[in-house]
Amino acid sequence: MSATIVEAAPSFVSEPRQRHVQCISPSGLHRMAYTEWGDPANPRVLVCVHGLTRSGRDFDEVAKVLALEYRVVCPDVVGRGLSDWLADPKHYGVPQYVSDMVALIARLNVETVDWFGTSMGGLIGLGLAGLPNTPIRKLLLNDVGPHIEPVALERIGSYLGRDETFATLQDGIDNAAQLAASFGPLSAEEWRAINTPLMHERDGRWGYRYDPKIAVPFAAADANAAALGEAILWHSLAAIKHPVLVVRGENSDLLSRETAEKMVATGQAVTSAEVKGVGHAPAFLAPEQIDLAYRFFLDTETHEA
Repeated sequence: MSATIVEAAPSFVSEPRQRHVQCISPSGLHRMAYTEWGDPANPRVLVCVHGLTRSGRDFDEVAKVLALEYRVVCPDVVGRGLSDWLADPKHYGVPQYVSDMVALIARLNVETVDWFGTSMGGLIGLGLAGLPNTPIRKLLLNDVGPHIEPVALERIGSYLGRDETFATLQDGIDNAAQLAASFGPLSAEEWRAINTPLMHERDGRWGYRYDPKIAVPFAAADANAAALGEAILWHSLAAIKHPVLVVRGENSDLLSRETAEKMVATGQAVTSAEVKGVGHAPAFLAPEQIDLAYRFFLDTETHEA
């Protein structure tokens, strides 16, 4: 590939702005934090939503580039990052997250958005994009689909909600890097950039900035609930008329190549790309990965990995 979009981009980008929106669950009100980049008056909005235990700051490098064209909005899903925790943990799930994102889009005062969702963030986007009169115009699903491989669920269940603490911030950053090693061969600086926002200090120790109780509904899910959820997501995918790009990490244990191929066959306007040498999920820190997103959202050329 010739000089990338990232390398050709102007050096100036706006500083991020920290905002929040009030949302509601069956047990009361909560605030969802989000980081916003670019011109706040730009009607062209890209919403970037993170994975299960991550934060909206995973998208800083994507946002720096895409903010040249978009108002980029990166929420911390409720229970994570700077957002509130839910009073009742049983509401941690895609229906609640979709509801919160509808409140966010209303706050942004736009009719349509494009959506970049990694893992859980992709499932939220998939749920919202399949609804009648959806505001989502384009959808990038980063290493996720309606069917999640059991081995990945087992891996996630082995660490989710453990509420570990660490003697130093660096110890916490290193632990998060271990858990996310399949993101790719990131540098120490890159790990520090995306993992520092996941940590906070409590009583002289460092711990993860997420509610350990997000593990409650995850652990409670049985085979029947999983099958129903998967069927709903396949139906949602089939209903989406707008462009969808499925990005798969070559070594992903969560999104199989067979599921990605089925998604292309099932959808009305679904294409796919595979990122070499990474697993679940591509971090979108490398210039060629950011280019892939840029070209999909901006229609500059066909997307290739």
